[in-house]
Amino acid sequence: MARNVLESSLLGAGFSIIFQILCRILTFGINAYIVRNVGREVLGIMNVRLLLLESTLLFLSREAINRAALSANSQQRDRCSWAQLINQMWLTVPICAVLCGPCLYIWLNWLSTVDAIYSSQYEFACYAVALSCVLELFAESTVFVAQVFCFVKLKILLNTLHIFVRSAIFLWIVIGDRSAAITAFGIAQLASAVTIVVGQFGFFYFYIGRFNDYKMQQARKKQPTPTSWELTLFEHMDDFPFTRLTEFLPGVMFDPIGKFFNRELQTLTVSFIKQGVLKQILTEGEKYVMSVSPVLSFGEQATYDVVNNLGSMAARFIFRPIEDSSYFYFTQTISRDTRLAKQPQDQVRQASSVLNNLLLGVSSIGMLAFTFGQSYSYPVLLLYGGPDFVAGGLPQSLLQWHCLAIYLLSVNGISEGYMFATNTSRDIDKYNYLMAIFSVSFLVLSYILTGVFGPVGFIFANCINMLGRILYSTYYIRQQYQPLSLNPLLGLKPAKLFGGTLILSGLVCYWYQSAALVTHLGIGLIAGLVCLLAWALAHRDLVRLAWRYGRRIKID
Repeated sequence: MARNVLESSLLGAGFSIIFQILCRILTFGINAYIVRNVGREVLGIMNVRLLLLESTLLFLSREAINRAALSANSQQRDRCSWAQLINQMWLTVPICAVLCGPCLYIWLNWLSTVDAIYSSQYEFACYAVALSCVLELFAESTVFVAQVFCFVKLKILLNTLHIFVRSAIFLWIVIGDRSAAITAFGIAQLASAVTIVVGQFGFFYFYIGRFNDYKMQQARKKQPTPTSWELTLFEHMDDFPFTRLTEFLPGVMFDPIGKFFNRELQTLTVSFIKQGVLKQILTEGEKYVMSVSPVLSFGEQATYDVVNNLGSMAARFIFRPIEDSSYFYFTQTISRDTRLAKQPQDQVRQASSVLNNLLLGVSSIGMLAFTFGQSYSYPVLLLYGGPDFVAGGLPQSLLQWHCLAIYLLSVNGISEGYMFATNTSRDIDKYNYLMAIFSVSFLVLSYILTGVFGPVGFIFANCINMLGRILYSTYYIRQQYQPLSLNPLLGLKPAKLFGGTLILSGLVCYWYQSAALVTHLGIGLIAGLVCLLAWALAHRDLVRLAWRYGRRIKID
């Protein structure tokens, strides 16, 4: 396989960042429309309660299976066939269907009730979201194959299409009848799930047919010159194993090993399942606390969700795509079951360099967010929600503290992602016990700190939790690379020029926050550009490296 995993990971991260920005702009616009025209309570029901149901079902159904399959495909190719991988991916559908039962019962009967005027819509939306999750997982085998064979543009195109379909249908219904917003949400979820399934299978129906024709042409004595689009789609795809669309279904593809499932893959999946449950609690813990205990009303939940989304822009736009692409890169580069000293040293040094640069980049973004967030939380919220939204000071305080969480999120995502990508099954099982402690302590801290500090307590609990996880993952990385005299954790140390510029810029922006809004924003823009220039000057080698990769990807 001649595909360049590092370049594909970089390209995937770049396209994902662009997609996340466009998607979030659209989502923010819809949320602003709902807040101003429908009501915060409806927004709280949709964005907290219903999206939490979707997140719970999809994460628990596919996260562990997908991660285990990626690792097996890269490191156990001689022991795990493609037929077994496809069969494994189809397990997500019955798992999700089984999970729908208890989850729907909990969401409809145990969680804090919604107002009577929304109860019928809420019930319909819960069933619609559950069904949309099951439908979406029908395409999981094709999604996995597209990820392994680096169909980056396909992922971005279909994600964009499904977001567009969901948003268009939702707005079309709500503009016609504002009182049907929750019903519109459920219908839009179903439509977007169908879009994903049709789009994925439609692409591979087209691709397999054209690829078979291309292979027949190349087998002839007089080979025609391939066109540019044929080279783009079919070059370096000699190991693509599918010849019919039906081979994406379970039990159809020929299996040379002769076993429907792979035992080692199942063992790894079980390890990731235990880890995934705990990680889901840590990721969505504050929403679970809000849903189980009536700490906040749906209107207050909507306020917290809006501020949380604004504060998580960096995580959603930049950190998550980078984390996904870096996890894929590390799984394809570093073997789980072999010490680094016994692996190809060129790959190990490259992985160390990539990890160092990733930590440097994301931690720098986190420091920028924390520095400027202290002075610009109020103007951002004022422009987004208006004077009524920022009244009382709670949204501003939430966003300011969220900027600290952004820095911790940036470091934790990369360090923990690397650890998960290189852990053995035994290491993962060990970490699961620690994750259980993190999960329980996070829920307890959320409940206690929320009672003391209000909604800001959720952010405090999250910061404490992430700090503990960072300490563990960085200890693992240091122990792994210390025998090789390598230290990728040096990327966490900011350059003196960049750090000094950040401190000075933060003080200047804080001094001028009482000035006119336009003046304050102008000073912030100038200070931000100065900080970026200082970072570029302090890391000229990394800037040149990024420029070379960017030009190479553009040419390809």
